Amino acid sequence: YLKISKLALAFAIIHSKPPGKSCREYTEHLAKTVSKQDFGWKSKVEALEAEILRLRQELLLNKICPRFCLENDASAETLLDQECINPMSYSSQLEDSGCDVSNDYAFDSLGIASDFHQFEHNFDTSKHWLERAPPLNLCSTGKGESLTAPVQFLQHLLEIRKLSEGGILQANFTELENDSFTISNSVSQLLDGLTIFYNSPKFPVSNFLTEAVCVLISLITDTKLSNHVLKKCAKKLEEFKKNLIQIILRNSSVNRFQALHAVSHTLLLLGRNNILRNSLISLLLSEVRQFAEQLLQTHQVLSSF
Repeated sequence: YLKISKLALAFAIIHSKPPGKSCREYTEHLAKTVSKQDFGWKSKVEALEAEILRLRQELLLNKICPRFCLENDASAETLLDQECINPMSYSSQLEDSGCDVSNDYAFDSLGIASDFHQFEHNFDTSKHWLERAPPLNLCSTGKGESLTAPVQFLQHLLEIRKLSEGGILQANFTELENDSFTISNSVSQLLDGLTIFYNSPKFPVSNFLTEAVCVLISLITDTKLSNHVLKKCAKKLEEFKKNLIQIILRNSSVNRFQALHAVSHTLLLLGRNNILRNSLISLLLSEVRQFAEQLLQTHQVLSSF
């Protein structure tokens, strides 16, 4: 049946071939046309899947805590836009060879000692959280869209958790058992977004990137929410850490130091977490061991000369 189908397609192409074009050229033209249509459908499917996830996220938050304010606003995108509209002097850094990065302003937002503690401090259990929590906008477009949606959803989830612990809100977290898919899918989306950024970073590095990593760590640290992440996304999380390490090891571009600073900072933030620390150290030691073995092999080869 497959052979007959291929033969029939070949005859159809030959018969419909316009004059002045070879069969090969016409076949390639048809293949490009079909692939463009496939790409269009894929884009539509991805957009619909993103919309479904957005609705599931909104529905889950509403089920957990109907009182929690769900508004559509562009606060996260505004943060990203402001940082890109008002950049400081980054041009000299990006044009430099990378050997001397004396102006570390680009990474002031990546201060290791204070970022995570500051983020934790912001989760004070007060009624003002309802007023100053960033409104939910999960169908964002433009810069940072791969990070904005999952970060805002997970951030609201953590806010509800803290407020319910303080007795300010009444929340029903049993709903998480019925819809763990939404959390795990949101975490996967967040990890994919971070990986995309680190593979081809854009400068200046946004504060929102550090916030995204802190949200991930807070989610893993939370006793009620961590199981939904660690059970469903353990493999994805491990791959994410491996990718970060490989990005550092394989990046050989001249101006790589700005990008590697951001990646190493994320590794340090992850390493501060007790749950992630052991596996991260194991991955790093494994790379060190492999490098030592390569050095030994090279030494043995060279010694024969």
